[in-house]
Amino acid sequence: MTTILVPYHQDVRLADDDIPVRADTTVRPELPDGDVWSQVAAVCGATADAVAPVVAAGRVPTVFSGDCLVAGGVVAGAQRVGVDPAIVWFDAHGDVHTLETTTSGYLGGLALRVVTGAHPDRYADGFGLRPLAPERAVLVDARDLDPAEAEYLETGRTGRIPVSDVSAGTVPPGPLVLHLDVDVIDAREVPGLRFPASQGPTTDAVLAACARLLATGRVVAVSVACPWWPARDDDERAVRARLISRLSS
Repeated sequence: MTTILVPYHQDVRLADDDIPVRADTTVRPELPDGDVWSQVAAVCGATADAVAPVVAAGRVPTVFSGDCLVAGGVVAGAQRVGVDPAIVWFDAHGDVHTLETTTSGYLGGLALRVVTGAHPDRYADGFGLRPLAPERAVLVDARDLDPAEAEYLETGRTGRIPVSDVSAGTVPPGPLVLHLDVDVIDAREVPGLRFPASQGPTTDAVLAACARLLATGRVVAVSVACPWWPARDDDERAVRARLISRLSS
């Protein structure tokens, strides 16, 4: 396994120990002057640069970051070497807002929607992502939806399934990028999340679903987002380290 660390939450550089993983490559781009979108594009472009040669070599990179927006860089990296993946997006939230529907203004709430074509001038165009068709994405879980997100998913082409239904036959055909926001796991098992959601699946259930996809041989890259606050104590750090270890194995 090739592990890539992207220690950013949007345009904010995280502390070295925020995501406790031993990485083969750490992405540390020089961020340009400008707004947050241009800086996110720089992070995603550098991520694509790191992912592309690993996919080209026939290996499956696992990319750890602090933010779901990095997933677009993972997809772009696969695209750069001729792979046209769909994406399976594990998340407690929908991440399908647009700038017009978001009530919080939090850009992570747009992450899947921009990967599937929203606001290309702000996101995809900045690092060469070819946005995925909405039907080439499937949301897993997404138990915490805002009304605008629920309406979009009811009427749009992006699918939504529970963790228990994840299988080779319930996701788009062809190569896959597997994206996992750790907040898909019940908040009782993952302390200190920025946006915790209760009544979710267990860690074991989520990892079993990921294993079913990996067993297909169709996953070309894995993206893991860890949107949590800095650890408050040693116990919290230990829980996170065990989770990262399981995700890295």
